[in-house]
Amino acid sequence: MDNNEYYNLAVTRNLGLVSKEEQIILRGSRVAVAGCGGLGGRQLIDLVRMGVGSFNIADFDEFSIKNINRQVGATSSTADRPKADVMAEMAKDIHPGVEINIFPDGITQENIDEFVRNADVIVDAVDFFAMPARLMLHRTARKHGKPVVLAAPLGFSGTLSVFVPDGMTFEEYFDINDEMELFDQLIAFTVGMVPWGTHWSYMDTSKVDSSEHAGPSLSCACSVASGMLTSEVLIILLNKRPAMAVPHYAQFDTYRCIYRKGKLRWGNKGPLQRLKRLLAARKFADQKHLLESQS
Repeated sequence: MDNNEYYNLAVTRNLGLVSKEEQIILRGSRVAVAGCGGLGGRQLIDLVRMGVGSFNIADFDEFSIKNINRQVGATSSTADRPKADVMAEMAKDIHPGVEINIFPDGITQENIDEFVRNADVIVDAVDFFAMPARLMLHRTARKHGKPVVLAAPLGFSGTLSVFVPDGMTFEEYFDINDEMELFDQLIAFTVGMVPWGTHWSYMDTSKVDSSEHAGPSLSCACSVASGMLTSEVLIILLNKRPAMAVPHYAQFDTYRCIYRKGKLRWGNKGPLQRLKRLLAARKFADQKHLLESQS
């Protein structure tokens, strides 16, 4: 069976939700996935199964046993193997004809333009604590006129934020700049992602450890967040409706059976958001010195 026959048979059950013409568009599309861990790896696989034909994937890290609770590529046999290599192998096992460019050093100043330039949509699955890399990704995508889709797994919930070339920038929405300390950037990022914060009532935040770049996480939340993100990527690629771009936001919490969506007209600069940032900074004050000790 050649790749064309295989592909058409593999995506048969997509039809009815996407048309044959739209499936051709998906096969001709390229998505750049920055990060192949708990979110990026799962998002890559979902998009491959949807029939997206080409990818750029970037990750410098290796899988470890601690990744197994949430990362789709983490198994006993892949421990200590490069994440990008493992995920590329998984993707090609699903669709042998998929085209994948691997960036084994992650995204860097040297390769970021190449990573972004030929992609139709950018997926921000960068590690939560890697704010310099995230800012670089969003700024480069803006320069090249590319939309960026971002999700987060928090508690039992998933979130969604979308940045389009003619909309609010990442820095404008989150009210983040290079002069801010990393702690303040991360607080602003967290509060902007989840203005309602439905997960705070049941999450044990004492388990957050900035020194290890770790926090409570569940595979089910990664699935929720990835479902929200990959749906939006497909919608953008096929132009099915306008993207749900910031200042719009969404959070779906399966534990509390709550779906929250809304619009932060002024982003994180609004008075209520500023208050939430202040309260969050107090809540996580013990993490500030851990971040400072690493810088």
